[in-house]
Amino acid sequence: MSTHLTFLGTGGGRYATIYQTRGTGGLILDTSGKRIHIDPGPGALTNMSRMCIDPMRTDAIMISHCHPDHYSDAEVLIEGMCKGGVSKRGELAGSVSVMEGFKGLGPRLTPYHFEMVDKYTTMRPGDSIDVCGMRADIMSSAHSDATAVGFKFHTPDGTVAYVCDTELRDRVVEDAKGSRILILPVTRPTKARIRCHLCTDDVLTFAEAVRPEMILFTHMGVRIIQDGPEKEASYIERRTGIRTVAADDMMTVTVSKSIRVSRKQCAITK
Repeated sequence: MSTHLTFLGTGGGRYATIYQTRGTGGLILDTSGKRIHIDPGPGALTNMSRMCIDPMRTDAIMISHCHPDHYSDAEVLIEGMCKGGVSKRGELAGSVSVMEGFKGLGPRLTPYHFEMVDKYTTMRPGDSIDVCGMRADIMSSAHSDATAVGFKFHTPDGTVAYVCDTELRDRVVEDAKGSRILILPVTRPTKARIRCHLCTDDVLTFAEAVRPEMILFTHMGVRIIQDGPEKEASYIERRTGIRTVAADDMMTVTVSKSIRVSRKQCAITK
């Protein structure tokens, strides 16, 4: 059985979200017969419908931080996971800001929705948690939401690291080491760095320190989308020798002994 990544939205940041330059629905990790939805922002449910992915087959929802491009579809998805609220099932994990609130941010999920799920967890950097029987290490971030976290999933097909929105920091890079697949939120292109986010130049630092088998760009802002994310990814691949792909909406990545990328808008089996 392989591990699958399905990108429901590869845009991010205020303007890409407002104008839906690309979808902002996060991604799905399917592994060991379990389905984990990561950062279900605007468009998550719409693109699940387009790909014939049943929200009621969701087993866990993880939210990295309290910005709407990462959480806005979460409550409806929770209700889907719980069969419309009829069945108490599934797992929910979120940052401190999402679950409890922090310095004016959040909380963004209600006690009503907490009561629907079997288990809910507040995540902090340095934690290791069990998600659907799989270990997930909670990674650091340096973002405007000071409680933001990333995830390192220890799947049967290797470690998949999802770096949350962040500035380049040594501790964030260190947390990503040991990953076979490295998913990075590359919001801006080369020589266009902004506060609290990564640009293409920062990917070089991650690549040299982590040396994953594949790097995937996501959470792309309007500027990098307009400049051409494929060009930015090719630059990283030429410089590092690491296979680097700028993800598209509804793209799938299959991870087994090899890694396959499919840009067809095909469905995961319901």
